[in-house]
Amino acid sequence: MTEIPDNVPAYAGEPSDVARRIDGLTTAVEASRGRIDAEILAPAEMLSARAGERLRLSGEHTIVALAGATGSGKSSLFNSLTDLELAGVGVRRPTTSWALACAWGPDGAEGLLEWMGIPPRHQVSRLSMLDRSTEDTRLDGLVLLDLPDHDSTEVSHHLEMDRLVKYADLLVWVLDPQKYADAAIHDRYIRPMASYSDVTLVVLNQIDRIPYEQRPRTLEDVKRILTDEGLPDVAVVGVSATRGDGIDDLKRELAARIRAKSAAKSKLAADISAATDVIAQVGGTSVVPGISPADREALDEALINCAGVPQVVGAIAASTRRRAVLRTGWPIARWLGRLRRDPMKKLGLDTDMSTSALARSAIPQADHVQRAEAELAIRDLADKASVGLERPWRDAVRLASSPPGDDIVDALDRAIMASGLDAGKPALWWRLVQIVQWLAFLAMLGGLGWLAAQGVEHYVSSFTLPDLKDVAGVPAAAAVAGGAAALGIALGLVSRLLARLSGRRKAKRADRLLRAAIDAVIEERVIAPVRTELDAYATYRRGIVAAIG
Repeated sequence: MTEIPDNVPAYAGEPSDVARRIDGLTTAVEASRGRIDAEILAPAEMLSARAGERLRLSGEHTIVALAGATGSGKSSLFNSLTDLELAGVGVRRPTTSWALACAWGPDGAEGLLEWMGIPPRHQVSRLSMLDRSTEDTRLDGLVLLDLPDHDSTEVSHHLEMDRLVKYADLLVWVLDPQKYADAAIHDRYIRPMASYSDVTLVVLNQIDRIPYEQRPRTLEDVKRILTDEGLPDVAVVGVSATRGDGIDDLKRELAARIRAKSAAKSKLAADISAATDVIAQVGGTSVVPGISPADREALDEALINCAGVPQVVGAIAASTRRRAVLRTGWPIARWLGRLRRDPMKKLGLDTDMSTSALARSAIPQADHVQRAEAELAIRDLADKASVGLERPWRDAVRLASSPPGDDIVDALDRAIMASGLDAGKPALWWRLVQIVQWLAFLAMLGGLGWLAAQGVEHYVSSFTLPDLKDVAGVPAAAAVAGGAAALGIALGLVSRLLARLSGRRKAKRADRLLRAAIDAVIEERVIAPVRTELDAYATYRRGIVAAIG
């Protein structure tokens, strides 16, 4: 950003306004670099550097450039204003082939003239000569330039004029009675600079060639042409550089602008406005909505579905319930339950419940439909976040959200593998219940075996069993077998309820971990880049609004 030193003499009026607008323009250019075409930014970039340098060098001088066609008497006017024979005229110098400069007040002017590229041999200080001007026509602080003729056949002359016009705080177009309506100067210079009307002055030179009674009508005709060209507020002064007619009027006009220091400020403000308008037309100034919570949530859900998280979470819940039942249920019921298909086998996991296996099962091969759905969801978020932006910024946001070569589906797959999900680890209570179930089952088998042995004893007299007491009128063996079976079945029913709760808990944990992993990918690969572009636009917008003023 261009820094304006505190000790630099500032323009009159609102001294900080110009510097603030320059800083704003510089900020806008820096923020939009790489988003807006470099050719569009180049003029503003050069202006920012030039304006900052201009303020640093001298805010006390007003640069006035005399521009005109061959034969307009521009060099004669330059000599008349300086009261010196500095610029060659007539046969000796039919065209101005280089710029001449005369500075009223040398302090700071040397650096200013060097900055403009005016060689020392083409400079002169007015204070080194005798100044016969009156108080209201004194031009202290003026730097007067005699530019090359705009209609010269030399290309170098055109380039020199175009270069120096950009430095001028006040442009004085010198016209002559024969060619004041010449399309060459109007079409190429005056009309395109209509936005600089407040820092433009038109001088109709050689007015002595026009009969006195026709001069007002001629000046009105020049004024009419300027109005038609979009410069209705430009002052027109009639002078005769050779006879001196109107020279004092022109000096008073220049002196008034110098004293007010309005010319330099107005010219710079006009330059800023012109450069700002070009950038604002391309980059815009709209306020954008950004990424809303609803849009972020919609993207999360879309990519969660693309990653297969609901399928994995559902399978974990179902498989956890089934495996818990198989571990804790009544053994006979468990054996029958093994005939049912494990939902995890549908995902190709079988007994492998590792994170990588879950990820591979959820995204075995990312197909075109899956990628298209992910890209559509990302594009939808980028478009909603950039509503109101002009095309360069919309394109930048969209490119940031999905750069070429970036495969979001693969990134989601890798994130799930690294999520630390452990869906296959059995709970401790499964093992405890399993032990109780096996003890109950063995007790039931023991009771049934005892009852069977008692039956054998009834038919085999040589086989004798100890006499067990009855329990509430029921043989002890039958009571043990029935009680063990009842305990096992009841424990199995309770275990089913606990297995369902365990499945839900494990599914919720898996859902939370997988969503967090996917959210991290979305934040890094989509949200953060989009926010970077939106932040750059916000910086650009603050700068361009400040530059507009």
